This record gives sequence, structure tokens and C-alpha cells, in this order.
Amino acid sequence: MELEIIRRKPAFQAHPTPLLFVHGAFAGAWCWDEHFLPYFAERGFDAYALSLRGHGRSEGRQSVRWATLSDYIADVATVVDSLPAPPVLVGQSMGGFIVQHVLLGRELPGAVLMSSTPPHGIYVTAMDMMLRRPALWMQMAVAQYIGPSATMHWIIRDGLFSPALPDAVAIKHLLRFQEESVMIGWESIVHALTHRVREIGTPIHIIGGRQDAFVPAFEVEATARAYGTQADIIDDLAHAMMLDANWEQAAQSVYRWVKQTLS
Repeated sequence: MELEIIRRKPAFQAHPTPLLFVHGAFAGAWCWDEHFLPYFAERGFDAYALSLRGHGRSEGRQSVRWATLSDYIADVATVVDSLPAPPVLVGQSMGGFIVQHVLLGRELPGAVLMSSTPPHGIYVTAMDMMLRRPALWMQMAVAQYIGPSATMHWIIRDGLFSPALPDAVAIKHLLRFQEESVMIGWESIVHALTHRVREIGTPIHIIGGRQDAFVPAFEVEATARAYGTQADIIDDLAHAMMLDANWEQAAQSVYRWVKQTLS
């Protein structure tokens, strides 16, 4: 399986540990290259992002609807093993759930979960969205089973991004979103990690957005409690924080924690 990997090499190598970014559902490596990869490369990190199979320019687009969580875990593990040194993994949303599963089989220098699916899966977050944001819940069902092109973009926009992001920029990003596996939602329930978090020895940093309509702050804080740490909840950010107007606040949170953890 040929996987797209976007790499931003630092002008100076300040840190020997690379960073590997894992995108969420419907996205690809491109979502990290907008801001995060250049940001960390400018600070001396070798920064990588992969597109999971069927995403971005990776192989498997024709069969992405039937990709499994195990497939995605294998993709990330393959890239981890290909890097010159064990990386810090950074996963957003579904990517954070994948990162947690990858850590069951190995210990890495660190991991960051951004607006991540909690270890107990998506059941609570889905129910919360259905009750508080039923229109968004319906549109996500349309995106999952028909495709993002069939959705009402303005509803998805209000769920993914804060009001501070200009509409034109938000729509530009939304038009790049693509079909996702129909298996992943179900597998994010049945493959919960609730009773296995103690098997993970890698240091973990957890970030949430106060304006996140997908993974509310109380679920981010539940994830932090499961891993015995404190969540960094950023008031000005929504779910797609790496693309949001105030993305740099999330990047700074990652950078501070990684520097401290690796020092």
C-alpha cells in the first residue's frame, strides 16, 4: 500500500525526534501542511504527515468505504517504522483514536491527542451531538453514508470551525474533504480502549477546543482523566483546530509540551 507522506524538513535540526501527524475522518495529510508542518519545521523539527489509505494521494481510494480501524492502525505503524527515529505522534479526532491504538503495541517518546475520539469511543459524543446539534448530527450521517459533497456545507462549517474563521477559508477546506469508511463509526464504539489505557506507557498530552461541537470539553477532560493528566482546553478553537482561525494556540500547546517532554 503506497501511502502519501508530506514532509517538511527543518532548516536546522534542533530536535532529533521527528513528529508524525495523523489526520481525522474525511481529511488527509494536507490538513497538517496548511499550518502545522511549516510551524514545527521552522522550530527545528522534522515534521511528517501521512494520508491514511484511501485518503489524499494514498492508494486505496476505490475501497476506502470498507477500510477498517485495523487498516488505519497498520498504516500509521508502517510509517512509524519507516522514520529515522521513533516519533512523537500527533492525532486529531479519529486520528487520535488511531494513535491510542498504535500505542498499545509500542512505547514512543510522546503522543498528543487533539480534539480526539476518547478511549471509550464515540458513543457519548455522538449522543451529545444528536441532542444538542441535531442538524449537524444529520449532516454527518449524510457525509458518512453518501459523501461530504451531499452535505449542507454551512452546517458542517459551523460544527468544525469557530466563527472567527472567514467563511471563504472554511469552505475552501470543506471542499477538500472526501469520502470516509462506513466501518469506522461502528468500530469506534466496539473497539473502545476503556479497559486498556493502563497498557499505554507513552506520555500523552491532550488538547480540546471550547467551541468543539464534535468532542465537547467534558469528553476531552474524561480522556485526560483516563490517562492521568490534565487537558488543555483552548477557548478560541473548534474541532478542526489545526485549520481554525486561532490554530497557532493549539500549535503552541503542542510545542511547549513536546519541548518539555523531550528535554
